Amino acid sequence: MTQRITVIDYGMGNLRSVAKAVEHVMAEGDEVLVSDDPKLILESDRVVFPGQGAARDCMAAISDHHLNQAVLDAARSKPFLGICMGQQVLLDFSEENDGTPLLGMIPGQVHRFHGGIAPDGEVMKIPHMGWNRVFQRHQHPLWHGIDQQSRFYFVHSYYADPAQPELVAATTDYGVSFASAIADGNLFAVQFHPEKSADIGLRLLRNFVQWQPSIEEYSRAADTRD
Repeated sequence: MTQRITVIDYGMGNLRSVAKAVEHVMAEGDEVLVSDDPKLILESDRVVFPGQGAARDCMAAISDHHLNQAVLDAARSKPFLGICMGQQVLLDFSEENDGTPLLGMIPGQVHRFHGGIAPDGEVMKIPHMGWNRVFQRHQHPLWHGIDQQSRFYFVHSYYADPAQPELVAATTDYGVSFASAIADGNLFAVQFHPEKSADIGLRLLRNFVQWQPSIEEYSRAADTRD
């Protein structure tokens, strides 16, 4: 059965690269759209929510494109993948820009890296940029075929800190251990960039395109977000 996959366009993020990466792994006959049309987004079979830039700018752009409710509704009703800022803005609040309220889908806050010197003597530069290991904290369909401690590509100065530890699907160490992946039922969100992470990133995107969350997963996610 063919499906429509929509990459949400709110004017911020590496949209074309994400769309091209999804096209590379999807099945023949599937369709990828890049759109800011709430109706199209909600009619899609699955949704990718990328983003980059400052929290305040991202939230303003989402509001300007009238996408706040569409993002929330899509994240509740279909397989949903958040990438980079598309992970962070799902939480309640960010320290960035002297404090920025976010979408509030997932309880928790977004903190700034403090930099400094790690215990092994490594200088912790900000932003955290480049390849780093991802430690899978529990099994998930999106980890299928991806080895433990695989390296993904990161570019960020802030990190997500969910209030519910059970939602942390993976962590990465950079001065602190932070949530590099969050999973909640039909929602999966990552701080790294799958579209920039070579074959291992494409594998995660392929897993997302094939992922079919169960009714129980939708129900469990609804309970955690009430």
